[in-house]
This record gives sequence, structure tokens and C-alpha cells, in this order.
Amino acid sequence: MILENTYSIEEEVVLVKEAQTINETAQLIIYNDDHNTFDWVIESLMEVCNHTFEQSEQLSLIIHFKGKATAKTGAFKQLKPMKDALVDRGLSAVIETFVSE
Repeated sequence: MILENTYSIEEEVVLVKEAQTINETAQLIIYNDDHNTFDWVIESLMEVCNHTFEQSEQLSLIIHFKGKATAKTGAFKQLKPMKDALVDRGLSAVIETFVSE
């Protein structure tokens, strides 16, 4: 069982490295949690993602009621610093990549 978990983590790292080297579009996704307040999420989205107050407020409501929302779409290299900054602020954020056609 431990070997399976280790394998999947290694596999995920390889996929992320491959995604960085090809022409891809990525999405910065933020997940709902029970720790962060609406005010903190709104402030974080405004400061990190450069959203307006209205955009940030709407995103925070979508995250709360739907469980997740796409905060930004763009190149992986553009989104990675934003994702890292949001995670540093305690938000649950990930980047999902897919190859552009």
C-alpha cells in the first residue's frame, strides 16, 4: 500500500513537469474549506489574483456553495506564483493543466 501511494505521488510530479514544458492552458482552482473567512478569501483574491472586489466576492460565494471555483485561466508559469501565494495564505488552491488543441 505504501508503494502505491509513493508511485502515484511520483507519477503526479512527472505529469506536472511534463505540463510545464508543453503548450498548455491551466486553471487556478480554489477549493472551499472550513478555516478561511469570506473576508480573507476576498482580500487574498484581490491582492494575489488582481481581481476587483466584486469579482472576488462572487468567486468566494461560488467557492462556498459549489465547493470550488476557477479563479484564473492562463499559462502554468503565470498561475504558479499565484497558487503558491494563495496556499501561503492558507487557501486550498491547485493548478489543473490541459493541452491546448
